[in-house]
Amino acid sequence: MKTNPNITEPRWLQWLLIGIALAFLLLMLIIPLLAVFYEALREGWQTYLDSLTNPEARAAIRLTLITAAIVVPVNAVLGIAMAWLLTRFDFRGKQLLTTLLDLPFSVSPVVAGLMFVLLFGAHTALGGWLEARGIQVIFAIPGIVLATLFVTFPFVARELVPLMQAQGDSEEQAALILGAGGWQMFWRVTLPNIKWALLYGIILTNARAMGEFGAVSVVSGHIRGETNTIPLLVEILYNEYRFTAAFALSSLLALLAIATLVLQDILTRIQNRKLAAAQRNEP
Repeated sequence: MKTNPNITEPRWLQWLLIGIALAFLLLMLIIPLLAVFYEALREGWQTYLDSLTNPEARAAIRLTLITAAIVVPVNAVLGIAMAWLLTRFDFRGKQLLTTLLDLPFSVSPVVAGLMFVLLFGAHTALGGWLEARGIQVIFAIPGIVLATLFVTFPFVARELVPLMQAQGDSEEQAALILGAGGWQMFWRVTLPNIKWALLYGIILTNARAMGEFGAVSVVSGHIRGETNTIPLLVEILYNEYRFTAAFALSSLLALLAIATLVLQDILTRIQNRKLAAAQRNEP
């Protein structure tokens, strides 16, 4: 084990801290994860596949994918716009807007769901007006999408803001001086510079969107086969003592989490290699 020469702690203390960290990861992450897959596959592959392909499960998977397919692109665009606003312009209320960006992190998802119920519920002015025109938000897919948008909104922006602040706008100003248009500058200068942070934000947004429970639970109405996402259906199946089916769907979310970590690690390695190559090529 390589150690920093400036660290004076004895080797036994280093190994003790490593052992504590590994034990924590084993007890809190690895063992529960393995338990999910064990319970999901305990009755065999056929039962596992049947649990994932029954009508209720297919409907929940389909709704989860639809929600993510809407939320991720919208949040990517909004995240870029918000990051651009906060890093390229100075205006009154900028600090307040920066603080509000973290609101979905600080507010409980359940409270967020209740906010949308109070805003779009059938007995509210706005909700009643929309329902009178055939648009149902709460207990329908639009409410699920809105709640998921709210809880996932900060991820892209929070990945982009520090990077864009550190990079500054010198390259963008140079592109404009050389005659590039606004969109040309964005596609050829800004986007290549932020692409890795944008990908990280998109990955995190997708993972949270597919795994969100609290806010979606409040606005969904738990209509079986219609408004249950994967996390909601897992709770229903577990409460009905259908443990194999519940763990089978849970394993999908676990696989998503693992895939997210693997993809993030791959992107980090690619980025580090490119940075190292760029530094070697510098005069």
